[in-house]
Amino acid sequence: MAIERVKEYFKSHGMEDRIQEFDTSSATVELAAQALHCEPQRIAKTLSFQVDGKAVLIVAAGDVRIDNPKYKAQFATKAKMLSPQEAEEMIGHQVGGVCPFAVKEGVTVYLDESLRRFETVFPACGSANSAIELTIPELERHSGYAGWIDVSRQV
Repeated sequence: MAIERVKEYFKSHGMEDRIQEFDTSSATVELAAQALHCEPQRIAKTLSFQVDGKAVLIVAAGDVRIDNPKYKAQFATKAKMLSPQEAEEMIGHQVGGVCPFAVKEGVTVYLDESLRRFETVFPACGSANSAIELTIPELERHSGYAGWIDVSRQV
């Protein structure tokens, strides 16, 4: 299971005890915010796309959407989200638990500027009922991000 790979990853960094698992689903921004008792915008949702046949993950704040003109300017292509089957095959996580940790080789991770306004955020940990609270520097370090991009807009 993907959560086991994520737990192993964080265990190797002495952080496995920070992973939270819930009795209820945290698969959407709203459900995750309820489970964590936090504002929805602090949920760091991980969106999966295909660019030139490769998987790209964009981690963004819970209160934004992808802005298609910004996305096209960044990647020189129209936004095409991965299907649930493609996400699991290409990234190694099921939709609802997609996160930037312990992903398959060749997956590129970007962090959206919408996250910079927070001290800490809550990304998933590979399952539809998990999360971890990370500072922005910790998210940068553990996501293996390729860079910061601005491809979102407020809802």
